[in-house]
Amino acid sequence: MTDRLLRSCVTLLGLVLAAAMAPLAHADRVRDLGAYQGVRTNQLTGYGIVVGLPGTGDDNLDYVTQAMRGVSGRLGLQLPPGVSPGLKNAAAVMITADLPAFAKPGQRIDVTVSTIGKAKSLRGGALIMAPLYGADGQIYAMAQGNLAVGGLGITAKDGSSLTVNVPTVGRIADGASVERAVQTGFDSGEVLRWNLFQADFMTAARVRDAINTRFPQTASVEDGVTLALRLPDGADRRASMMAAIEMIDVTPAETPAKVIVNSRTGTVVINSAVRLSPAAISHGKLVVKIDEKPTVSQPGPFSRGQTAITPNSQINAEEQAAHVALFKPGASLSSLVDALNKLGVSPSDLVAILEALKEAGSLKAEMEVI
Repeated sequence: MTDRLLRSCVTLLGLVLAAAMAPLAHADRVRDLGAYQGVRTNQLTGYGIVVGLPGTGDDNLDYVTQAMRGVSGRLGLQLPPGVSPGLKNAAAVMITADLPAFAKPGQRIDVTVSTIGKAKSLRGGALIMAPLYGADGQIYAMAQGNLAVGGLGITAKDGSSLTVNVPTVGRIADGASVERAVQTGFDSGEVLRWNLFQADFMTAARVRDAINTRFPQTASVEDGVTLALRLPDGADRRASMMAAIEMIDVTPAETPAKVIVNSRTGTVVINSAVRLSPAAISHGKLVVKIDEKPTVSQPGPFSRGQTAITPNSQINAEEQAAHVALFKPGASLSSLVDALNKLGVSPSDLVAILEALKEAGSLKAEMEVI
């Protein structure tokens, strides 16, 4: 009785260990698969002037002069007509920034400043107050501050120069103050839409089912990307429900079979969904070597002959042993990689083999050349 009990315990322990070691399905959070429509960053751009440069500015460019006249006019200083000031210490720049979702007036955001003229470096410069515009032409932020430049540019009197990194681009941490908020509409609309990062009907259906399991009759699929979510009224309740939905685990559908080929670097990426129909691959190389060893013939003494060159060519052809790899039905990525490694193919040969398999109808995948 004791031996039987011991064998039963060992069997049960083996089943538990097997279950623990079994591969688990890969699950992602809803927030990692998509995002709420309208809850996103917005791009801002602006035009401004950087001053205080140590002679590395745009010098006498017209648009810099016009901009400086506008800045001086706002400060109550009018330049006389016809006067074109030397502006080696100033540079015209473009300003870019990202306005986060729900950013409120008074908050600070980072800005990036880039030259648009002949300025050689922005190191040591300061940006004069400049407005930042959204896509609708409205002002959403005001930028100003000292630039932090990671690059360095030096020019000697003989014309030689040294440049480290990029000295014509700088950044101002917390360099802009938000002046206008962007309405997202997350707390007012009857239906809030959630969009997948990558279109997939199976993944959209699984996300819908997972949400409805937690919150019944909440989600419905509109297309391969968008889900319509019916959320309760009120910003507080709606935000709490949105946060709970984002943390739900969902197992996404397997990605479509695809082979990515980088024609410039020879890089080939094959995802795990690639399958092969029955096929045989023969791979070998033919090396042809031609050696030219001309022979010089000299005439005999007092023969009044001329020196002649006789061509002497040696051609040698060597064919390396060809290997044949056979793929059974439904061969997976690992089988393909193992076989191609045994054949010893180079990246260019690999691309040719994959294209031939695709042409023969054996490669069940989409090929994309970038």
